[in-house]
Amino acid sequence: MNIPPLPFTVTDWSGVPRTEHPGETGQATWRTFAVGDLRVRMVEYTPGYLADHWCDRGHVLYVLEGELDTELRDGRTFKLLPGMSYQVSDHGDAAHRSSTRTGAKLFIVD
Repeated sequence: MNIPPLPFTVTDWSGVPRTEHPGETGQATWRTFAVGDLRVRMVEYTPGYLADHWCDRGHVLYVLEGELDTELRDGRTFKLLPGMSYQVSDHGDAAHRSSTRTGAKLFIVD
């Protein structure tokens, strides 16, 4: 991740427009601040959400609320609870996808 030059910026997430992203099941709602190649997002998954793709983009992901299940393409799985995070690099060997039984609210930088 390379943070491009930008002035000190405060984000009021309540004022950032939502975009809807359907999963294989359920839905993701994103609020996104983007500058250059940097994205900072507040993401909410509905209960029963399953991503419709394997992601190989690097992220720093922090769970604010709910439970998040992350599956790696190699079969490993991880359950993340509030206060937990994961970090993964771009295009590495850890293609991943998310799901949640209960719903989740996340803060993601990528």
